[in-house]
Amino acid sequence: MSIVYTCRHCGNEVGKIDQSVIDSATLGLDKLTTEDIKEMVQYKDNGDVQIKTICENCEAALGQNPHYHELDFFIQ
Repeated sequence: MSIVYTCRHCGNEVGKIDQSVIDSATLGLDKLTTEDIKEMVQYKDNGDVQIKTICENCEAALGQNPHYHELDFFIQ
């Protein structure tokens, strides 16, 4: 089982944790609301957990272009 962090905007893999057992509190998932978990966390058929986050490049693009926050997707 792996925990894979993927950018919600560009789809690039930000990081990956390969571990057979990991506590959700260690990942900080216990701090998320139910709605956030539905939006950010996906459980894959192979047992992996995909967590949507934001990469440094997309975060910088949003910082330089604040109007991008109005868009669902700003990378074509």
